[in-house]
Amino acid sequence: MQLLSEQEIERRKDREELMKLGINPYPAESFPINVTAADIHKNYENNKTDYKGITIAGRLMSRRIMGSASFAEIQDSTGRLQIYVRRDDICEGEDKTLYNTVFKKLLGIGDFIGVQGYIFTTQTGEISLHVTELKVLSKAVKPLPVVKRDEDGNVYDGFTDPELRYRQRYVDLTVNPEVKEVFITRTKIISNMRRYFDDHGWLEVETPILQAVHGGAAARPFNTHHNTLDMPLYLRIANELYLKRLIVGGFDGVYEFGKMFRNEGMDRTHNPEFTSMEIYVAYKDYIWMMEMVEELLEKVTESIHGTTTVTVGDKEINFAGPYRRISMYDSILEYTGIDVSEMDEAGLKQVCKDLGIETDPSMGKGKLVDEIFGAKVEANLIQPTYITDYPIEMTPLAKKHRTKKGLVERFELFVNGKEIANAYTELNDPIDQRERFEEQLKLAARGDDEAMAMDDDFLRALEYGMPPTSGLGIGIDRLTMMLTNKTTIQEVLFFPQMRPEKKVKIASDEDFMALGIAQGLIPALRDLNIHTIDQLKEQDANKLFNDVCGRRKKLKLEANNPTKEEVEAWLA
Repeated sequence: MQLLSEQEIERRKDREELMKLGINPYPAESFPINVTAADIHKNYENNKTDYKGITIAGRLMSRRIMGSASFAEIQDSTGRLQIYVRRDDICEGEDKTLYNTVFKKLLGIGDFIGVQGYIFTTQTGEISLHVTELKVLSKAVKPLPVVKRDEDGNVYDGFTDPELRYRQRYVDLTVNPEVKEVFITRTKIISNMRRYFDDHGWLEVETPILQAVHGGAAARPFNTHHNTLDMPLYLRIANELYLKRLIVGGFDGVYEFGKMFRNEGMDRTHNPEFTSMEIYVAYKDYIWMMEMVEELLEKVTESIHGTTTVTVGDKEINFAGPYRRISMYDSILEYTGIDVSEMDEAGLKQVCKDLGIETDPSMGKGKLVDEIFGAKVEANLIQPTYITDYPIEMTPLAKKHRTKKGLVERFELFVNGKEIANAYTELNDPIDQRERFEEQLKLAARGDDEAMAMDDDFLRALEYGMPPTSGLGIGIDRLTMMLTNKTTIQEVLFFPQMRPEKKVKIASDEDFMALGIAQGLIPALRDLNIHTIDQLKEQDANKLFNDVCGRRKKLKLEANNPTKEEVEAWLA
């Protein structure tokens, strides 16, 4: 049984009334649109002759009924437009049903309508559409939240609960239209990055999401089972190893925008499903990649904001290069005063203990260094900063440093205390790569559920030869957070992962009877749309007494009327 509010019940009745009048509340035929609200507001004053015979459609968002004529607002994908609806203009002849009944009584806020007419300017100077034809396009049977605004358009009572906004993004986008700008910006970020890559001749590709071996990152995967092949599969945690296979196959540059899936925690910067861009370019190294990233982010930021400087919280972030470069060991030394570069696993665990950083037995040397860095360094990296030259234990897929023993050629880009990019000079020695994978298997045996698995097919690809290559991954969600000044990843995802909604428990007859309600009166309660104990407890005793007695009579129930004292006892 679906619980309905009084408004939802009334809207369903309105839907039925429309159908009785021969009006289909959900017509199948297309409605021709030749203009948008934004176009009208932008161009009407300069070219009034072009706005005489126009059609537009959208949601009804407000109404001011004034007898035989009314003002209303409709909202399309570009904004709002005031419309003026006059009874005699939309109703031909003597039948005024379309205005008197349909528009005034059966339509409500949130319904979609299509209108035809001409644009004019009201005495108060507001550009409006004088409606000559009106058509119902879709009846909403659930009311939109009411968002209150002051005379300047500022919201003072809005749809702001994050739980509801993220779970019902379709409502959020409707009543908080400014939210659309975040996602429009997100699309612009991706399209500008794609244009930059295409201009350099690099090929956009697609790689498998279902993978037999999870690899390319240190993360816990989601696993599933393919029935026909009778084999386990994993949602990809990264697309790295497949993109490198394409470099082996002869492409000089490949990139992919794609969804990644990691079965890990959720917070302000992590969602189990996220979007990453990864690119691999042959005959390059991580030093070249740093310069490329600086140019890329400068261009993307300027394309969005017209400048390389953006506001993030209370900080001004400048994406113009060059960015500061500092090695991981040096950054730890700078912010802790401790040189961990020559420490073994026992020494690193002692440092963690001294710094109050929790560890567990599964953590090897690389994981311990990463824990120290994350706890003591990350938050200090506000302006774009490259952290370079990581311990080899942390990065099984990167090439050994050309001059520094025990390190690999890797950088991560940190902005406002968060990592948004990760890059290597890629490891292309198949013998070294196999040994690195074997070390990962040892970590897995110790209980590290983020250790990489052995990928024999990838090793076979490397054995055929991969040219020197540099690879890069950029987190699109986090980059969008930076460029839209949002503090949580949920704000830049249309549909972030949420806990299941709590199901409302419909009360049984026994539940009602346990409160002292006679079984013969329960149909009266249900007819009053009272289906849960919580709904019952919200009632006013005097009103409920009158309503139950009235419904008992209307439904011709055999049960006796309750007394006021009995009704009060139900609610006690």
